[in-house]
Amino acid sequence: MLLVGKIPAELGSLSKLQFLFIHANSLSGGIPQSFDTCGTEWNGLSGTIPLSLSNLSSLVSFDVSYNRLHGNLTSNFRITFPNLQDLGLSHNRFTGSIPVSLSNASNLEYFSINYNNLTGKVPSLEKLPRLQFFSVTTNNLGYGELEDLGFMSSLTNVSNLEVLALNDNNFGGMLPESIGNWSTKLAFLFLDGNKIGGSTPAGIVNLVSLERLEMWENQLSGSIPDDIGKLQNLRYLMLIENNLSGMLPSSLGNLENLIQLTLRRNYFQGNIPSSLGKCQNLLFLDLSLNNLSGPIPSEVVSISSLSISLDLSDNRLTDALPSEVGNLRNLGVLDVSNNMFSGEIPSSIGSCTTLEFLSMKGNSFQGSIPSSFSSLRGIRNLVLSRNNLSGKIPEFLQDIDFKSLNLSYNDFEGMLPMKGVFKNLSATWIMGNSELCGGIPEFHLPKCYFKGPKKRGLSLALKITISTVSGLL
Repeated sequence: MLLVGKIPAELGSLSKLQFLFIHANSLSGGIPQSFDTCGTEWNGLSGTIPLSLSNLSSLVSFDVSYNRLHGNLTSNFRITFPNLQDLGLSHNRFTGSIPVSLSNASNLEYFSINYNNLTGKVPSLEKLPRLQFFSVTTNNLGYGELEDLGFMSSLTNVSNLEVLALNDNNFGGMLPESIGNWSTKLAFLFLDGNKIGGSTPAGIVNLVSLERLEMWENQLSGSIPDDIGKLQNLRYLMLIENNLSGMLPSSLGNLENLIQLTLRRNYFQGNIPSSLGKCQNLLFLDLSLNNLSGPIPSEVVSISSLSISLDLSDNRLTDALPSEVGNLRNLGVLDVSNNMFSGEIPSSIGSCTTLEFLSMKGNSFQGSIPSSFSSLRGIRNLVLSRNNLSGKIPEFLQDIDFKSLNLSYNDFEGMLPMKGVFKNLSATWIMGNSELCGGIPEFHLPKCYFKGPKKRGLSLALKITISTVSGLL
């Protein structure tokens, strides 16, 4: 049963009250004056935090997340809680900046103030040696300037830190070299959605407990550290949409616990390292929108654990697609579009029976659509446009439940099927195939004319023979 109404003011008079947990209800109104432990998150509380709370030196935990509280924290919330261990203010409407008085909570272990409207800088955290969790996700902190990350130098004193989440703010500046001296317990580092520039400090590889490193949508430059492979506990490495360049280090192959590697939309060049084939726990690999070249290593398309997506699109990859691609039997998305591949489409793709999306557009594939594609019964989107494919469009395609089928700008010929997806003009693209005919009238293709076998007349020699015999009779 959900509690409704306001929190009784009389609760604030219970001088011996130590713990009160009333989270996940439908309470409204303001917060009573005093609790030693206050858990009122997931309600509908409004108003401001009472100034009298600043007098509660015995306060251990204060969590009012997921409410409608507001007010300027800089002027209305002074932290004087030496025993405070947990402070949760997330998902409210607070403004101002993070109070400098946060350093008074010397026993603080957990601090979360996500999804508010905070601005300004993060104060020094050097007096919070017990801090384990610090998250300020989705605010407007920082000014997009060099000094925004100045507080990071104080993290060398926070030896118990396990989670640091600064994502989706306005932080500028560069990561400090002192990152190599941060807590070796740090497991989760979220810096995405900011304006952080400069190169990645080499010392980041000292954070050997890192499991998740997300620095996407920033302005990072330079290359990935050559010895990134030292982070052997890393499970997620996400560097999407930066200005990173250089070769992909072969030591990426040492990250054998890696589940997701996303390097999309950077300027990486050179070959894809075959050592990636050792990452046999990968579920998601995205190297799209870079300047990678050369053939796809057969080891990479032999990572049988890949089940979500393999995206190598928009690079300069060459040669034939390795037949080992058939090892990706659990894969849902395969995108090799807009490269320089040639040769025939491997028939082994027919073994990838869990595919739902396959895009091979913008290459130089030739030959016909493999008959093995008839095994791709779960595929919903197939894009083969802008290649050199030829032959007839297989009739089995009309038996597959496509959402979209794009065969445009190839050299297909003959009669266009008329059932299944081929009945849906908005889901089928076949333009740019000048030798196609038939199909539903909406495609405006010419009629198909089938030339039957020619009736062969009698040969001249046979006619002469018959004439001679007739003359002798």
